[in-house]
Amino acid sequence: MQLPLSFEFFPTKTPEGAVKLRAVRQQLYAMRPEFCSVTYGAGGSTHDGTFAAVREILEEGVAAASHFSCIGATKATVRAQLGELKAMGVKRLVALRGDLPSGYGVGGEFLYASDLVAFIREETGRDFHIEVACYPEVHPQARSPEADLRAFAAKASAGADSAITQYFFNADAYFRFVDEARRLGISTPIVPGVMPITSSTQLMRFSDACGAEIPRWVRLRLQSYGDDTASIKAFGLDVVTRLCEQLRDGGAPALHFYTMNQSAATLALLERLGRRA
Repeated sequence: MQLPLSFEFFPTKTPEGAVKLRAVRQQLYAMRPEFCSVTYGAGGSTHDGTFAAVREILEEGVAAASHFSCIGATKATVRAQLGELKAMGVKRLVALRGDLPSGYGVGGEFLYASDLVAFIREETGRDFHIEVACYPEVHPQARSPEADLRAFAAKASAGADSAITQYFFNADAYFRFVDEARRLGISTPIVPGVMPITSSTQLMRFSDACGAEIPRWVRLRLQSYGDDTASIKAFGLDVVTRLCEQLRDGGAPALHFYTMNQSAATLALLERLGRRA
């Protein structure tokens, strides 16, 4: 049985970037995704670009999920944006606490993603399928693994329909997290987020920032390739294909790909997994 797929994009900053992203999306649509999501910059800094990309995806005939962060926001601004998304025909949200732009204090009426989830449910009932984030290798700002699990439980209790994980390269971390969530009584489907490997410097920078662990043997192998992009991509394809096979065989409910607005690496992964257009 083929697992459901979803793809994540981020808003582009130039007209040229928007044209390229449209071509990327068309290539990935051939894989029949359940939905495509669009990220939201710190403090809503990409609000217009996010909503514009979501609108385009809907117009292209594919279900679109808007990322939606709340830190620094007020109930009035969130209410207005929910109305805007509903009018566009959006049926799915990825509800996040989000990051503040540098130099800003916390502010706003929402402290946690669970507050946002609860507010969306209060305001809109079941109008939206709400995705939330979770962290098999523990959120970098969490006080402890237990505290991180409790935060996830709070989002589930507030009304989350499903969760997408931060990317990881150790399948055991995912399966252990799922087991621990189930022991806490969390029945929410937990979809693994998958990051294709195409650039070692980019991957290491992202991973250091978000707390995703790159196994030592993977990091050292990537470093050994230096600027040999072809070897990095070939090795990365092997590593992530094996990860996806483990996740699929272990019962993951779906796969969510962080595409980085590129199609080649994700398409190569899916071909390895036997997925055909």
